[in-house]
Amino acid sequence: MTKKNTLEKTRSRILMMLKQDGPQEASHIAKQIGVTDMAIRQHLYTLEEQGDITHYTTPRPKGRPAKVWQLTDQASTHFPNSHAEFSTGLISSIEQVFGQSGMEKLLEVRFQEQIKDYNTQIPAHTPLKNKLEKLAAIRSREGYMADILPGKNTGDYLFVENNCPVCEAAKSCTGICARELDLFREILGEDVTIERDEHIIEGARRCAYVISPSSKAAISA
Repeated sequence: MTKKNTLEKTRSRILMMLKQDGPQEASHIAKQIGVTDMAIRQHLYTLEEQGDITHYTTPRPKGRPAKVWQLTDQASTHFPNSHAEFSTGLISSIEQVFGQSGMEKLLEVRFQEQIKDYNTQIPAHTPLKNKLEKLAAIRSREGYMADILPGKNTGDYLFVENNCPVCEAAKSCTGICARELDLFREILGEDVTIERDEHIIEGARRCAYVISPSSKAAISA
């Protein structure tokens, strides 16, 4: 591998880490990648010059303020976007030809197709954690970079999607996001409550859903 390819690979890893884990200090990034703090800062400054990342400072109890790095809007070009321009244009055309009612019918057909597809991969009588793991795997294959984290309350989970491959389309058609929430509720079952806690199209860096079993049966069933 050439030096140029090695540099590009390292910078791609940095972008991926910031996408999946959110804003971070240089020392943490360096530790995860396995290079020195000085080496990682050179990559960070290059990415900042390119416009892919930026930084802010936060105070420490002692010493100099910490410099925290995060992605810019421009960095979204490095991640799947499902041909945003085509999607938004298609949505506009559908609404012009068939109206809002036609768009709703189209979303309903897609919704039913997803339910059928997901149900074949996630059996109903599966423990909640296993359902979430399977759901995360499916969504990651679709480009959402999904993950499962512990919730704030015991027994809760945080289902996160670090990327939205249909973000531009969702901005043009709010029904897409509404159907996504309905889809999760349908797949995870009636014994689970789901609330969207963070939303990319509202300015958050990810979409996050608080998953709470409403009964013990939801955990063991």
